[in-house]
Amino acid sequence: MQSYKIKGNLLFWKITGVFTVLLIVLGIVFVIIASHFSKTYYTDANQKLYGDIAGHLATVTQPFKNGKPDKAVTHDIIHSTMVANPSVEVYLLNPEGVIVDYVVPDTTVHMNKVDMDKVHAWLNGEGKRPLGDNPKQPDELSIFSVAPVYENGTLSGYVYAVLASTKQKEILKSLNGQFYLRLGSYSFFMALVVAFIVGVAIFYLMTNSISKVTATVKRFKEGDYSARIEEHDRGDLGMLSTTFNEMADVIVDNFDKITATDKYRQELIANISHDLRTPLSIIQGYIETLMIKMDNLSEADREKYLDIMHDKTKKLSVLVDQLFQYAKLEANLVKPEKEPFLLNELVSDILMAYKFKAEEKSITLQLEAPQKLPTVFADIALTERVFQNLLDNAMKFTPEGGSIVIKLKESKSHVKVEIVDTGIGIAAEEITHIFERHKQLGKDRIAKKGMGIGLAIVKKILELHQTNIDVSSKVGEGSVFWFDLPIGQMVEA
Repeated sequence: MQSYKIKGNLLFWKITGVFTVLLIVLGIVFVIIASHFSKTYYTDANQKLYGDIAGHLATVTQPFKNGKPDKAVTHDIIHSTMVANPSVEVYLLNPEGVIVDYVVPDTTVHMNKVDMDKVHAWLNGEGKRPLGDNPKQPDELSIFSVAPVYENGTLSGYVYAVLASTKQKEILKSLNGQFYLRLGSYSFFMALVVAFIVGVAIFYLMTNSISKVTATVKRFKEGDYSARIEEHDRGDLGMLSTTFNEMADVIVDNFDKITATDKYRQELIANISHDLRTPLSIIQGYIETLMIKMDNLSEADREKYLDIMHDKTKKLSVLVDQLFQYAKLEANLVKPEKEPFLLNELVSDILMAYKFKAEEKSITLQLEAPQKLPTVFADIALTERVFQNLLDNAMKFTPEGGSIVIKLKESKSHVKVEIVDTGIGIAAEEITHIFERHKQLGKDRIAKKGMGIGLAIVKKILELHQTNIDVSSKVGEGSVFWFDLPIGQMVEA
């Protein structure tokens, strides 16, 4: 729980840091943009307001006389103009752009000539009017106004007026600190408001989605296993929704499997109890009979009863052994030790062991196999158990005079095994259940011989060998069981 809290706080501080950086960046960007547009606005405004001042002075004052500056006429008028508008500095230029007169102290003028290309460009009105030289500040261009002066149709010079003087810049510089402070404060406040609105909207959407997720998880916790989170297209919530829904599907599937397994175990216990109860009841009944009527029974009857009890005890021992084997297979405790061997030799030995039992029931046992059958790759002991269980099952349901044939056939990569009997057969509706230990088959079949768990063990063993067993049968005609085992050389290759 503490780790979740730390992660939650970390997420909070990450979001807080992102918003803080966003506010600072927005404030700086806003100040830069506002400053730029403020300067541009001021420049354009000066250009519009005082752009014709040079033309006015050139027309009204007649600053040149016989090609020379007329200081007596112009200084007073130009000085008055600069007093009325301190942002204007006026210069007189000759036709080549050399400064021939001005109304500023000589020590503050650092240029004696201006760039005439810019003057001509300004006069031609080519697009936006350019910035020109500022004689007081050679390294800085300024907005200006210019007008030619003619005498008797001859160009005498130019009136050149700088519209943004040094004094004006000093005043603006002193005001810039306060301006930027106020602008930064307002922009920061606006950015804060915008960020707050955006943050509230984002947090609302996040908390709303998280609330829905929480409600769905709570429903699932309280037993509504159909509850699922509405899918999101992308992002962490989308991954969370998908992960939870997949986890819920797995949990529900596991619940179903657990329920089915529990039902299976109940049926298995009931069937095992029935299988164990029958021979135990018979044994118990004969023991009680011997105890009660011991003195009244003949020697032949006593031997008969003892033979019956011995036979039932053997069957009970076999059943217990099968149950033990099946339990180990179910728990995956059996690991096959595979090796190549000749399957026809193993089957021959098994049939020899069943020969006496088959003769007692007049059942014919037969092996059909090619002379040069390749080796198979399997566990010898488990394979022997498969044949024993299949033969026990065939012997159990094959009447006297019947036959059981084991056929071995070679295919491309496997040896196919078929066990064919002429027994009572299996009904079509029961074939799919004969390998399931917890399923009960038809009453007539069970009443006749009983099924045991031999076929269930066969299926489990063959699954360990990555193969399956199949069956086909007709009632009254017999059954055919078949499966494949891999060829030894193929596996080695």
